[in-house]
Amino acid sequence: MNRETVVMLLAGGKGERLAPLTRDRAKPAVPFGGIYRIIDFSLSNCLNSDLRRVFVLTQYKSRSLARHLRRGWGFLSHWMDEFIENVPAQQRLGEDWYRGTADAIWQNTHLLETMPSRFTLVLSGDHIYAMDYKPFLAYHATAGADLTICVQERDAAEAGGLGITVVDENLVVRGFQEKPEDPRTIPGSPNRVLASMGIYVFSTPRMVEVLSEATAKGEFDFGGDIIPRMIREGYDVRAFVFGEEDDPGYWRDVGTIDAYWEANMDLVNVTPRLSLYDPKWPIHTYQGMYAPAKFVFAEGRSEHRTGIAVDSIVSTGCVISGGRIQRCVLSPGVRTNSYSYAFESILMEDVDVGRYAKLRRVVVDKGVRIPPKTQIGYDPEEDAKRFVTTPSGIVVIPKGYEF
Repeated sequence: MNRETVVMLLAGGKGERLAPLTRDRAKPAVPFGGIYRIIDFSLSNCLNSDLRRVFVLTQYKSRSLARHLRRGWGFLSHWMDEFIENVPAQQRLGEDWYRGTADAIWQNTHLLETMPSRFTLVLSGDHIYAMDYKPFLAYHATAGADLTICVQERDAAEAGGLGITVVDENLVVRGFQEKPEDPRTIPGSPNRVLASMGIYVFSTPRMVEVLSEATAKGEFDFGGDIIPRMIREGYDVRAFVFGEEDDPGYWRDVGTIDAYWEANMDLVNVTPRLSLYDPKWPIHTYQGMYAPAKFVFAEGRSEHRTGIAVDSIVSTGCVISGGRIQRCVLSPGVRTNSYSYAFESILMEDVDVGRYAKLRRVVVDKGVRIPPKTQIGYDPEEDAKRFVTTPSGIVVIPKGYEF
């Protein structure tokens, strides 16, 4: 069945709510978890699910993403009809760039004509999760559905930012609410909803048929247009529940700074719900040529000048030189100098933290040098004068910022 499936991975979003991290890159290209990019999780799910015909649809500020795909994901064999291919927006069907998620797929349906594709799996490149797609595809094929939506139980309080499915006892989708203020909850569970994960599998001929009709009428989005249309017109739309009763599964939409920070902090927990260390489900990526991480200066040698990191992810090439790192995620090439302190912070590639500097709940993009004795994350009013800050107190320093 996997050889009958083509993956369309949507990776062209601006990610405006993730600014300034998306100032120079598309959201799927934002670094995550030390050595990864956000898109690596969806791509790794494909590879681990033995899905090896993947088109990555890009548009917004795609150079960084295209470079990452070329360096880290160009190892599949075209001779064996396996590929992860970057497909930039091309205006093939008119003068418009992609006008929505469904339009992006519609403008590239010509790709499906070049190979057998009984099913089309539509994914987003901006979610953090681990999922074996094989049971999802098998469920769709066995049901003989036109569209199957992957859903997860979530708290009703989160519904305002999600697409909510309304299903019957057989998981046939009877309604769909896009970011509702008053969501339809699960019968018998008034505080729970079935939220769409933005993961869809279509029977390819039906998808092409629906997209042709919908886009001709100015309907360009899956959640707002295509799914309600298919339900209304009597197509067979099913729901597949991700996770088990005793293990709900990990899935995060990291579309905001707070969600992005929280997902990184999930990784530094003693027992994270999403493990980066599972040999049965490796997360693939591109890694540069860096030396091993190094920790220097032992406690007691000189005025408690200690190089230490606890409850943290420390990537290759990092030098913890007399500083203290606690609950942080460090990308390659980070250096923290003597007597500095970072707490619950994300330091991206080649960040340098000066002596006696203190960071608390800060996201620092690539190549920033934090001057000695600087304090960020301790005075909200002062931080807000220079940087993007969130209501929860996360401070973001943009790429290449000069103090």
